[in-house]
Amino acid sequence: MPVAPLFRKTLCALSLSALSFALSSSALCHAAPTGMTLGPVELQAIGPMAFTDSGILLVGDPKAATIYAINLEDTTGESGAPKIDDLVAAIRSSLKLTGEIEIGELAVNPATGNSFVSISAGGQVHVVRIDGADQVTKVNLDKISHTSKALPNAPEDREVNQGRRSRNNRNASITDVAYFEGKVLVSGLSAGNAPSRVIEFPFPFADNTIATSVEIFHAAHGRVENGSPIQTFLPMMVDGEPSLLAGYTCTPLVRFSVDDLGGSDTVRGTTVAELGNRNQPLDMIVYEKDGKTSILLSNSARGVMKISTDGIDSRESLTERVSGGGTAGQPFETVESLNGVKQLDKLDDSHAVAIIDNKGTLALRTVELP
Repeated sequence: MPVAPLFRKTLCALSLSALSFALSSSALCHAAPTGMTLGPVELQAIGPMAFTDSGILLVGDPKAATIYAINLEDTTGESGAPKIDDLVAAIRSSLKLTGEIEIGELAVNPATGNSFVSISAGGQVHVVRIDGADQVTKVNLDKISHTSKALPNAPEDREVNQGRRSRNNRNASITDVAYFEGKVLVSGLSAGNAPSRVIEFPFPFADNTIATSVEIFHAAHGRVENGSPIQTFLPMMVDGEPSLLAGYTCTPLVRFSVDDLGGSDTVRGTTVAELGNRNQPLDMIVYEKDGKTSILLSNSARGVMKISTDGIDSRESLTERVSGGGTAGQPFETVESLNGVKQLDKLDDSHAVAIIDNKGTLALRTVELP
């Protein structure tokens, strides 16, 4: 059976039937959804971003526990491979900003190839557009067509003691977002006793929200856990079944059936790999090269991993502890040429756009998929 790549994480479904993947045929240029209003989008915090198949930008605001859908009207782009040696300096110059600038999330519009980056500066969150000619422009969030969806049962916005530590779980109310088969999927924490969850609701936004508590066997810890959120995920089809491939801190890789995420019971995922401790997964994309389909996973402390998809549909869950920072399950290799990647998204069939830490300076680069 021929193997075909997924175009990008946030656009299409990853299709794995038997031992192969199928390309989603979603169109890229649809009309903007109804129900949007013209007005300000006041983001309280940097959060994950993703595009729908109609070019609408989904932005998660964990502080507000809200997902925004924003019509950027981004329909054209300069062809080329973006390359900016000092991203912070380029943004500061173009937007005429002073003071500290924090770089947030990266998302590439598949319809135009333009990159969108969220930043925090002067106590405000902004979104900037970067085209293939390295031109940086600010998205006018003060007056833009948008709609929003508040998430139910979000954690309180306050510090709470958890063992020897204290943390504000509101900051993890939204950890990742994706568009999949006409729906929005969101990972994060709730206010419940089993806080790790996946939320599903239609797009355009509607009231029928499904929130499901999820748990995993964490091989590095040797136990079942439900308190840590999914950090990044890919929607995918496994043998015809809608699924999520989810990355957790320290670093289990877990498969969930979307059909099981019905909201009534806690769902335990299938831990298909343990990728090493003391690490947080950042972004995942999928692509085909030399007849093989692979997943590229960027990490906070373990580089960029190229993970094989061979047998991922039939792999059984890990059930034994993996100690000493070891790895197990789905095979992978570390891509040394991509050291320092902090943000990653797919540009086309053979390239990705990445934000890379180069000796303390953040650069925007177009990189060849390995």
